[in-house]
Order: sequence, then structure tokens, then C-alpha cells
Amino acid sequence: MGYITSLMKNNIIDRFITERPLFLLVLLLVIFVIFSAIIPRFFSVYNIFNMSKYGVEIGLLALAETLVIISGGGGIDLSVGSMMTLTTVFLGHLTIRMGLNVWLASIGAVFGGALLGLFNGALINLTGILPLIVTLSTMYAYNSLALVLSAGMPMPGVGDIRQFPESFFVLGQSDLFGGIPFQVLIFFLPLTLLLWFLLSKTVFGRYLYAVGSNARAAHFAAIRVTYIRLWVYVASGTLAGIAAVIKASRVASASPDAGLGTELQAITIAVLGGVNIMGGEGKIAGTFLSIAIITMIYNGLDLGGVHSIWQVGTLGFILIFSVLLNQFLIQRRGE
Repeated sequence: MGYITSLMKNNIIDRFITERPLFLLVLLLVIFVIFSAIIPRFFSVYNIFNMSKYGVEIGLLALAETLVIISGGGGIDLSVGSMMTLTTVFLGHLTIRMGLNVWLASIGAVFGGALLGLFNGALINLTGILPLIVTLSTMYAYNSLALVLSAGMPMPGVGDIRQFPESFFVLGQSDLFGGIPFQVLIFFLPLTLLLWFLLSKTVFGRYLYAVGSNARAAHFAAIRVTYIRLWVYVASGTLAGIAAVIKASRVASASPDAGLGTELQAITIAVLGGVNIMGGEGKIAGTFLSIAIITMIYNGLDLGGVHSIWQVGTLGFILIFSVLLNQFLIQRRGE
């Protein structure tokens, strides 16, 4: 009887550890309870909705990293923040400097993000250079282009006659149904569900996991490895473009530092969510919960008066913890 009880306990513990979404859900609840107890302003409807608003842009970039890393082959996109920056500046340039309709400019920005991602994917697949090197190079290139296009200044700036129209701010500043941020309900949740469906219920999702797990075997199974890996980078650029439009609407400005540092946050979120850095493993549900955790931690530390330096340090510790946890689970499955 004691053996059976012990076996059941071990199975429960194993499931808790190995089922990443379950582990993250419990972690999310624990963090929420702790912050609610020690930070007076944390536990309020206003703060919860406000917190979700600020998690949308980084959340979209984390979903982008999830797709890219799952594809394997050393897949990673260090340029995702720079693509967000460049498309934000591109949007501002079209609207403020050239006078184009803001909605057409927004479509152009998203399309431009897709083209930047396509360039990354094509360069990686055609040259065979490691994604780390390619996207590190394009990260610098895209940031430089953003500085050139904006002259190093946010738009609209001093002397700019044109401004973003008030109607544009509905994307990033308005609420629905008593306080739910517009961008959460209209953009983030639908896109998350779409990607969940794509990875869980479609042939493309099965092919993506197969390519990430064993590209050679996938090739012999008549799966177009290059095609799959190309399109995840296009998706990454597209999501960065959408994040750029939402950010410009939320802050009413197109700044050449809009995506500064977000690539590392996005990678941290993806890895914490259970994405195997070697590829072939990860779930959208895990990334979604990880987005909520990281957003909550930043919000709690900010409300608690913790200096931004320590907030960045916390992100580093979370990344180390995530990698160690992933390695532990890999070794445990190999036993």
C-alpha cells in the first residue's frame, strides 16, 4: 500500500514538473498571490487590465520566437526587436513625413515586417549561415536603417505639422466591455488562438515539429524543410510588424528605440514557456502563460518601486532557470 501511495505521489510530481503549462499555471497563481499580498495597488481590476495592455507587444514577439525556435536548426531571431523598431519608424515616416493615410501605412508596416522576416529566412536558407549570425547582423542593420529613416528622432517630433489621427489611437489606447484593452481582445487573443490551432491541428504544425526534431528525417519524409523554416521567419516579421503598429498607437509616437531590448525578453519568455532551444518542442499554451508571468513580474516590481536595473537582472535569472529546467526535463526523459 505504501509503495502504491509513493508511486502515485511520484507520478503526480512528475506530471507537475513535465507538464509545462500546468507548472506555469501554478507559478502564475503563486506570483499573483504574493504580489497581491505585499503590493497594495497590485490586486485591482484596473491594474490587471492595464498590465495585460503592456504585455501585448512583447507577447507577440514571444510568439514569433516560439515559432522560429521550434523550427530547429539553431533557429532563433535576434532581429525581432529591430524589425519592430524599423516597422514602427516606417509607419511614422509614411504617416507623418509623407502624409499617407494611417491605416494604409499600418498595412504597409505589417507587410514591411513580413518582408524583413522573408529576408532573414531567405538569407539563412540560401547561405546556410547560422540563424544566430544572420539575425544578429540584420539586428544591427535594421536598427541602423531605423535611425537613418527617423534621423534619430521620434515622430511626430518638434516641427512636424502632421500628427497621428485620433482614430488611430483606438488600437492601443481604447477599452472594450468595461475595461478589456482593445489590443488584447482584437489582436493578441485571436492571434494566439490562431497559432495554437496552426501548431496543434494542422499539417503545417506537424511538419514544423518534425523539421525541428529531425530535419534529415523530415526531408526523407518528403517534407520541404527549407519552405517550413522560411515561413516561420516571415511569420516572425509579420508579428513584429503588428506589434509595431500597436506600440505606435499606444504611445502616440514612432520612435527609433521602440523595440530596444525586446528580443531578449521574447526569447526568455519562449524558453520559460517550454520551447526547447534545440527545436522541435514547445507549445503556444506554455508561451501564453509565460507571457502572463513575465508581464506580471515586471508590473509587480515596477509597482513595488524596484529599480529597472534589478528588473533586467530578474529577467536574466528567469532565463537561466528556464534553461536549467529544460535541461533537467530532457535528462529526465532520457532515463
